Amino acid sequence: MSEHGLIKGGSFLVQKTAPAQVATPEDMTEEHRMILQTSWDFVEKEIQPVMARIEKKEAGLSQKLMAKAGELGLNGTDVPEAYGGLGLDKVSTAVVTEAIGATGSFATTHGAHTGIGTLPIVFFGTEEQKKKYLPGLASGERIGAYALTEPGAGSDAMGGCKTKAVLSADGKHYILNGQKIFITNAAWAETFIAYAKVDGEKFTAFIVERGYPGVSVGPEESKLGIHGSSTASVIFEDAKVPVENVLHEIGKGHQVAFNILNVGRYKLGAATVGACKVLTKAAAQYAKVREQFGHPIASFGAIKEKLANMAILTYLNESIAHRTAGLLESVLETIPASDPQYGRKAMEAIREYAVECSIDKVFGSEAVGYIVDEAIQVHGGYGYIDEYPVERAYRDARILRIYEGTNEINRMIVLSEIMGRAMKGQLPVFDMAAQVSAEATKPAAGPAEIPAGPLGPQEFMIGQMKKAAVFAASAAVNRFAMELTHEQEVVSRISDMISQIFVAETGLLRAQKMLEAKGEDAAKYAVAMVRAYVDDLMPKMDLWARSALTHISQGDALETNLMAIRRFLRPIHADAISLKRMIADRVIELGAYPL
Repeated sequence: MSEHGLIKGGSFLVQKTAPAQVATPEDMTEEHRMILQTSWDFVEKEIQPVMARIEKKEAGLSQKLMAKAGELGLNGTDVPEAYGGLGLDKVSTAVVTEAIGATGSFATTHGAHTGIGTLPIVFFGTEEQKKKYLPGLASGERIGAYALTEPGAGSDAMGGCKTKAVLSADGKHYILNGQKIFITNAAWAETFIAYAKVDGEKFTAFIVERGYPGVSVGPEESKLGIHGSSTASVIFEDAKVPVENVLHEIGKGHQVAFNILNVGRYKLGAATVGACKVLTKAAAQYAKVREQFGHPIASFGAIKEKLANMAILTYLNESIAHRTAGLLESVLETIPASDPQYGRKAMEAIREYAVECSIDKVFGSEAVGYIVDEAIQVHGGYGYIDEYPVERAYRDARILRIYEGTNEINRMIVLSEIMGRAMKGQLPVFDMAAQVSAEATKPAAGPAEIPAGPLGPQEFMIGQMKKAAVFAASAAVNRFAMELTHEQEVVSRISDMISQIFVAETGLLRAQKMLEAKGEDAAKYAVAMVRAYVDDLMPKMDLWARSALTHISQGDALETNLMAIRRFLRPIHADAISLKRMIADRVIELGAYPL
């Protein structure tokens, strides 16, 4: 726990969390549910009927829809009331993002605007900057964009930045020269959060208006998916930006860029929940009406397993989105809204959960990738035809694993953040590693003590997974020390172990909370999902651990390490096939995600 009694970021790996400590969808207030319903109503009435027109980039349509979203308050959940927003909590933001996340191209437009296009000003802007820009951004009258990526600078945005800013002779402007590429909303944006190196050295953020002299936008990119969103280059040719439009401080643009990306990752994770739900619904409803061999294909076991897996991933994705929203809100509540440094302190507070935000982004984007692929498969040949929305969704989903930091970068972040905090004494990873190593070398004292309850075996196995992940991480640090960052294959495997622990534990805690509040019958589908998922997960954890340790160690040390993994990752099997049939039957009955 932190000094405020808050849960520390990354502590899920080394500490036990009680169900009551985790925010879940079932905890939403009536206000949250009203916001969620309003958001889905907007999607179903305003966006879905014009998806084909959005896809063709009909002139002015997305801008009009952004203004309608602004009228409903859907652009301003994170903008304080004093500047024209609603100033709502993070759960409210998550549910708005969930619903709009189901809209493909429009979700990209809206997400870039409300997240990385607006939040830098919310958190780092001066009072004058907030008053000038935030009301228009919250209303949708002014569209925002985030200009960071350059031809030679993608993941290495800071080191590879070539755009330069030089103070004018009269000291009133910075003169920017350079090019940004792949900028979402570029053709429509009035306001760009742009980055340049002052005097070629000091990485700095600027608020750049479209109408400033020397600012121009290139032609639209021809893309694989998200055709209805704008993606183009932004060019600065002796662009004159007033000195008062420096955002934050000269030379501290990285604090803006990297902190905002944490929020962007959390919001992207929340957005993928809506996509998962819509795609699961589409697959289930098609499977109910499509007949082969005289029966609906929904009656076939192979299709049932696909529908069950879709529902399980959606359940877990929804669960981690709410857990992270709860963590973020808990830390933000410790900062008085009246604090003149609220924005910067809030960003520092959100940084606490960088690990969880990266996990949300990776898991959510890969869950959508799996679900949309299987939705195409359920549709068969029809899924490949653009008359069916799963075809568009398949193309749209691919970008999710790339933006807000590639999934490869986010996997690096998960382990580096955990181990960095361990080395600073902020997380007791090394204490746990010593305990786990000692346990691994001792003879077993007897049969394992399994917690009581329907999910006792799964709770026990997740605890064992934590031991295996800490054991592997400690072995990697001991072997490679500061060179570990260059062993990306090892880092990815251990990060996957850590990430899946967070995901599985979150699903477990949500189901346990449901059991405590509503009883076994009401929680039976959540329980079945957790049992089936952990059964599938255990051999994957074993493979990741063995693969990493076989590279880390050799000879007797390797045999000792593998023996430890065998001890920690001994499965307690569930009948996953029967569990998935039960889940699928419920999905088919409802024609939708069942929770």
